[in-house]
Amino acid sequence: MPVTAENLRAGCAREISLSPRGFGDCDWLHEAFMTVPREHFVPDRVWWPASREDGSYPLIDRSEQPRAWLKAVYAPGAALITQIDDGAAEPTGPAKGAFTSSISASAVVIELLRHLAPRPGDRILEIGTGTGYTTALLIHRAGDSGVVTVEIDDGLSARAATRLDELRLRPTLVVADGEQGYAPAGPYDRIVATASVRQIPRAWLEQLRPGGVLVAPMDSPYGHDLLVHLTGDGNGSAHGHFLEAVTFMPVRGQRAARPYEDLGWMAGAETHPWEDLRIVADPDGQQIRCSTPTGQDPRPRSDTQGGRRAAGQEAAPAD
Repeated sequence: MPVTAENLRAGCAREISLSPRGFGDCDWLHEAFMTVPREHFVPDRVWWPASREDGSYPLIDRSEQPRAWLKAVYAPGAALITQIDDGAAEPTGPAKGAFTSSISASAVVIELLRHLAPRPGDRILEIGTGTGYTTALLIHRAGDSGVVTVEIDDGLSARAATRLDELRLRPTLVVADGEQGYAPAGPYDRIVATASVRQIPRAWLEQLRPGGVLVAPMDSPYGHDLLVHLTGDGNGSAHGHFLEAVTFMPVRGQRAARPYEDLGWMAGAETHPWEDLRIVADPDGQQIRCSTPTGQDPRPRSDTQGGRRAAGQEAAPAD
């Protein structure tokens, strides 16, 4: 079979469909995935997320390795790194440093949007435009007028705006700190973050409609992020639970580590299965507690359940 974007996209969709959750019963999401050309949003030069022996991350250059680049774009479990150290590393060769932006793995994007469950006519706020790919999938569901996307990095936002406009996709694009949301276009039926937080920003809670859904990765004491699902009350409070074990880059304003108990986690939370935890977030902060009686099996299940997808689990594609 020829190595084309269409063939690889179909193959990627088949692999995602074979996973325990995949697209679920979201026919719209499968249609969006097959319609939106992911390769259109990926820069010509990206870093593969698995380091070499010297600790550097290999660069995949579309002009030099077109087949390997395209295969990487549609590797279901691989995030492609688009920025290192906030842009300090130039995409001219292998680089070392901290990942600060990427296009998330296809399978992870599908998980995120399946749990978000946007509906036609919804008002959606996306925190972290990145390449614009997830934005395009959201527009497929809710239309240009239904999507507001916020990106803190003006260079990334400008590139995403160009890529979206080339496909005649024109959401509301905002260059700002995503932790503040975007109140002028709120309130929102759905809020989704593509970067992790240690604490749910108050602005997100305030901008969520009654019954609105917020889905975001959250740093946890389990050694990985957890995807949180919150339902708002329209008064700045929300409650919910954790969905999946995932790995995302942190928002810039919450990179610094903080004691988990200061962030509302119950003492010893990591000794309980994260599936048993419940979260309440309000203007006073957040509280994360176990919903099951003490004395039950405390062994965490997150190493084998929850669909954890860490960067770099797949081998780099050959040309």
